Amino acid sequence: MDYKIINVDSSEQIATLTINRPEALNALNSLFFKELDLRLDEISSREDIQIVVITGEGKAFVAGADIAEMARMNPEQAKEFSRVGQAAFRKLELLEKPVIAAVNGFALGGGCELALACDIRIASSKAKFGQPEVNLGLIPGYAGTQRLPRLIGLGNALFLLFSGDTITAEQARQMGLVQQVVEPESLMPTVRELAAKIASKGPRAIKLVKQVARKGLLMDFESGCQLESREFSSLFENEGLEGMKAFLEKRAPKWQN
Repeated sequence: MDYKIINVDSSEQIATLTINRPEALNALNSLFFKELDLRLDEISSREDIQIVVITGEGKAFVAGADIAEMARMNPEQAKEFSRVGQAAFRKLELLEKPVIAAVNGFALGGGCELALACDIRIASSKAKFGQPEVNLGLIPGYAGTQRLPRLIGLGNALFLLFSGDTITAEQARQMGLVQQVVEPESLMPTVRELAAKIASKGPRAIKLVKQVARKGLLMDFESGCQLESREFSSLFENEGLEGMKAFLEKRAPKWQN
């Protein structure tokens, strides 16, 4: 496929996906979701990639969905547009590799929903967040109503969803939507440093941390604990043994991908 919207640069076990539609503030359209789906399939199959970073070109991370495209849709087309977007973001969420959102600017509507589907969010101090769909007489369509309350609590989520207000990166951090806020020039160096740190850990352990934590959110507490015990013990056959041995021998572990 001739990719037109998402550029990928990979080096040192990190794949950086840059949404490159700055003339439209990286607004999400049907082609974007098709490209994201294919890009994720490619990344999933590559053993040389351990961490994924998503960012935007220009002054926006993603300023929302493409309203010009949506305005031409009937209800059935809108439902399909929503379901395609939900499926792509769900694939991103379930990717075995950790995903970091490097939020460089506006993350509004679908852009905020994209950030929510990532595992960690690091933001530039100039970034803005919001779910302004009600301003258009709409609601989020890419699982924003589902992920946002799970991440920042129902009260904070409904405040953003009801008001349609835009908040600063620091306000987003205080709500728990963002894990760290840095100056614009420090954003990508900070994200790459974090990605490199994660990539240096036991790869199977990192994979299982993501799986167990995300599955546990959908389970009752006891079932989640049982899942954790099963996966904890599974590491005693391979990676965990090497990690503990390296610790006792005071050397760096030799991980197997």
